[in-house]
Amino acid sequence: MIVVGGEALVDLVPGESNPDTGVRPLWPRLGGGPYNVALAAGRLDTPVSFLSRVSTDRFGAALLSRLEESSVDVSMVQRGAEPTTLAVVALDETGSAHYTFYTEGTADRLVADPGPLPDSTFAVSLGTLGMVLEPGATAYESVLRRASADGVLTALDPNIREALIVDGVAYRARFASWLPHVRLLKLSVEDAAWLAGGADAAEAARSWLDTGVHAVVLTRGGDGLSVLTAGGIDVTIPTAPATLVDTIGAGDTVQGALLAWLYRRDAGDLTALDEADWRQALDYAARAAAVTVSRSGAEPPWTAELTASGV
Repeated sequence: MIVVGGEALVDLVPGESNPDTGVRPLWPRLGGGPYNVALAAGRLDTPVSFLSRVSTDRFGAALLSRLEESSVDVSMVQRGAEPTTLAVVALDETGSAHYTFYTEGTADRLVADPGPLPDSTFAVSLGTLGMVLEPGATAYESVLRRASADGVLTALDPNIREALIVDGVAYRARFASWLPHVRLLKLSVEDAAWLAGGADAAEAARSWLDTGVHAVVLTRGGDGLSVLTAGGIDVTIPTAPATLVDTIGAGDTVQGALLAWLYRRDAGDLTALDEADWRQALDYAARAAAVTVSRSGAEPPWTAELTASGV
């Protein structure tokens, strides 16, 4: 089983402009980085459990229902009367998403440390707001460190939301403290550059491999996906063909698909993968992300959709 921990929220996504007024309405879409990772893995027929605190409001009920509909186990989800986190999404001319968050006093940031994870846990994946907003960030940090000590495959996608990081220097230091406990680090080239203080993303990735990380996967937008490993593998593949609607959830889908691929092959030891293995893994993730970007909001594909497209 894969355990995915982090926030579940509601994205307010721009709809089509009103032809009379030119106003674009905001439509609620269920999301959050880790939430989307869990959806992606579940829809790709992988046993996955979501760890978070979800509101008892109507948004929270909808978030849980969608997880269950996507074959995600919700037995580790905590509930609370606090409201659901909201994210207002703005899309630029390339379809890239920019976010404004409303997080004060919301349910997901109050998640409690669940203690030891089930013995069947193959991997733990964390990231985004869950690793920023307290007190939940400390709880997830404890989960990460315990899982690493237990030999569980640990995956991190920091998915930087700069507007919510009050002290960039302190966050970068905390990120560095996680790396010895992370085996798979997945992030965009933009996030890598930000975390490295403006350094080249690939150069930053190589430095992180010296801390104990076994593999760094870089998402490059339209320029494809790369992986650099502690064993010296350096592979880049192109993006899969897609009709771009927006990029919401694309990186999350990459993370969920990578974890699904690794689970199916029982590849908990990333150092055992060769270049051909990584090409297959990246290709699978790229094809999954291509489906997500072809439709509005974070809608990861189902296995049948990838099978139909030749994956």
